[in-house]
Amino acid sequence: QVQLVESGGGLVQPGGSLRLSCAAATSGFTFSVYVVRWYRQAPGKEREWVARIGPTDTYIDYADAVRGRFTISEDNAKTTVYLQMDNLKPEDTAVYYCNANLASQYDYWGQGTQVTVSS
Repeated sequence: QVQLVESGGGLVQPGGSLRLSCAAATSGFTFSVYVVRWYRQAPGKEREWVARIGPTDTYIDYADAVRGRFTISEDNAKTTVYLQMDNLKPEDTAVYYCNANLASQYDYWGQGTQVTVSS
């Protein structure tokens, strides 16, 4: 079982930026053949999809709520996936989760990282 680890969350003022990272705790694991998605879950709400990348860099998409403000990317080694979040709004406050999926047979999640947007 592969465990993913998210990092980069924190407290930021409205209009600010954060960059989240997602990597595997398992040595040697890469995202090369996986679709990697970011999800978020706000208090009292269901988990919602935010962005996806993969299995190649041409397959990138965003939820309408974040399109134009968030950018998903991965490093050349395909060991880390990033979510650059700009112009953050209070409604972006949530726990952000990273998910890697391969043909619905291999499905890995991280523990989440808290993002709080508040003045």
